[in-house]
Amino acid sequence: MSLQERMTASVVRLFSEGEQPLQETHLHTNDPGLFGPNSVSWKVMGDVSSFVGGVRALLLQALHPEVAAGVADHSQYKTDPLGRLNRTSFFVTTVNYGAMPEVQEAVAVVRAAHKPVSGTSERGIAYSANQPQLGAWVQNTLTDSFLDAYQNFCQPLEPKDADRFVLEQSKIGELLGISELPLTARELREWITEHPQLGSSEALRQAWTFLQKPPLQPSQLLGYRIVRAAAVSTLPTNLAVLANASSPRGSFFAGRRLIASLRWALKHSPSWKAALDRCGAPYDARTFRSFEDR
Repeated sequence: MSLQERMTASVVRLFSEGEQPLQETHLHTNDPGLFGPNSVSWKVMGDVSSFVGGVRALLLQALHPEVAAGVADHSQYKTDPLGRLNRTSFFVTTVNYGAMPEVQEAVAVVRAAHKPVSGTSERGIAYSANQPQLGAWVQNTLTDSFLDAYQNFCQPLEPKDADRFVLEQSKIGELLGISELPLTARELREWITEHPQLGSSEALRQAWTFLQKPPLQPSQLLGYRIVRAAAVSTLPTNLAVLANASSPRGSFFAGRRLIASLRWALKHSPSWKAALDRCGAPYDARTFRSFEDR
């Protein structure tokens, strides 16, 4: 097996752990969910560049001291290194591609899980995971990261389509009770880079150190390191400085090469295919993988 094939296999293993979403979505015939077959969201989220987007979002989320404190105080990410990544992936996939009953259930699960998450951050500010302003940071960094990853590691969208993606994703935030939801790509990036509540913290340092060297199997670390370095290479300069982060020279291009290899090997998301099947929408089956091919 070539090095490229080994790296591809390592990323597949990294993102295929845990419960898989939409196992019964076929029961909700003709339900388009939040977006539907003609949405930008289905196209963006169905590309393997979302792997970089997911890691980038976790890195950004730690820059908010209260969000970082909530993760440090209540998450088991140190003992379950893939748990948070896969739970986030499960939620994101479900709300993007699920039928409305599946979307509503996923939102209810997240809201219930957030109820006991509260405490005080290092800078003495009380936090609760159900606070809309903290939810806004998490949701908006997810939207920005998936869009940025698609633009950099797949292909640039027309400005109107990038704005449409942001507008579509705001519907997820609304279901979570979030009100600070920029509606264009430019407004979203400005909201993130100019956010007044960001800052350094011990929770940030711990999260970034962990994400730099998580206790993964050697076979999983191979591709993860390239994905993470690629994610870091796309961070806005001021936020990278805040995190004291940098990526090795060539990380962006190594990420593009790996994602291109993944795209060839994995094709488009099986969740996208399942959603298209549920809606009775046409597609080229050769460009998709199925759940059985994970």
